[in-house]
Amino acid sequence: MTSTRRAAFGLAIALGATALAAPAAFAQAFPNRPVTLVVPFPPGGGTDTGGRVIAEQLARRWGQPVVVENKGGAAGQIGADYVAKSKADGYTLLLGNIGTQAINPALYAKLPYDADKAFAPVSLVAELPLAMMVNPSVAAKTPAEFIALAKAQPGKLSYSSSGAGGAPHLAAEMFKDQTGSFILHVPYRGGGPAIADLLAGHVQLSFMTALEASGHIKAGKLRALAVTGDKRLPALPEVPTLGEGALPGFNAISWIGLLAPAGTPPEVVDRISADVRAVLADEAVKARFAGLGGVPRATSPAEFGKLIATDRARYAQIIRSRKITVE
Repeated sequence: MTSTRRAAFGLAIALGATALAAPAAFAQAFPNRPVTLVVPFPPGGGTDTGGRVIAEQLARRWGQPVVVENKGGAAGQIGADYVAKSKADGYTLLLGNIGTQAINPALYAKLPYDADKAFAPVSLVAELPLAMMVNPSVAAKTPAEFIALAKAQPGKLSYSSSGAGGAPHLAAEMFKDQTGSFILHVPYRGGGPAIADLLAGHVQLSFMTALEASGHIKAGKLRALAVTGDKRLPALPEVPTLGEGALPGFNAISWIGLLAPAGTPPEVVDRISADVRAVLADEAVKARFAGLGGVPRATSPAEFGKLIATDRARYAQIIRSRKITVE
């Protein structure tokens, strides 16, 4: 081999090694500037509350600000679309939930993005059981009493939700279907406004995540009749599940999780996912989520993607069978 060929061969090897090392080096350096976490709902809801907890913890771990931006509207579509069209470098992330990722694609005939291809799942963050809550002016003290009240006054009671087609809406419709009651639906543009009108007494009932409601419940501003998971919550140990007596087998929970724009380097996705797992393994963080009514749970990107697909199929069936539509 001539000296020229040897030099060229050595250069090729060096360039190849550099190319192989580049992704790992990029992931190792991430993040070297502020990260934006888009919450596709207004402040005050369960997704927002959980998002601010995880943003604070990741900022501490990374030594870089994680800025929460609320981009609410269209049942989370506006914020999700913003992230879907953002640069795929890991510096703009979405805190999606069961509504944006699993329900909307089954509910809306057309979305401004391809739900199957727009995002790279990063990690589940927390499961969020819902609380069935009433304004204290409502006479019912138990689910059974509320069911009797609703049946005695068909169409005179109303419930608020974080938006048509969201997990709270579908949970309430499941409740109505299983109890044979007629309660009017009043949709809002997020959990915060929906809770505000329940507090004000403009509606009588809401199914909302315990994460966003537990503070009002503990303060006596709202009365929790039940929770919708399969077990009681440490944050609300005195509140029974709907399945304990009134509606055996009833189970409807929400969840929140991190997603990146499709095309984000896998090394960066894996780095963020690993850091989320590390953050949620911390006992103080677990206790904080539990105290708010959430169940922290991190996953791998593949596991989160499988959960999204499974829940999308499940809710598509519910939407079809109950003929739920949105305008």
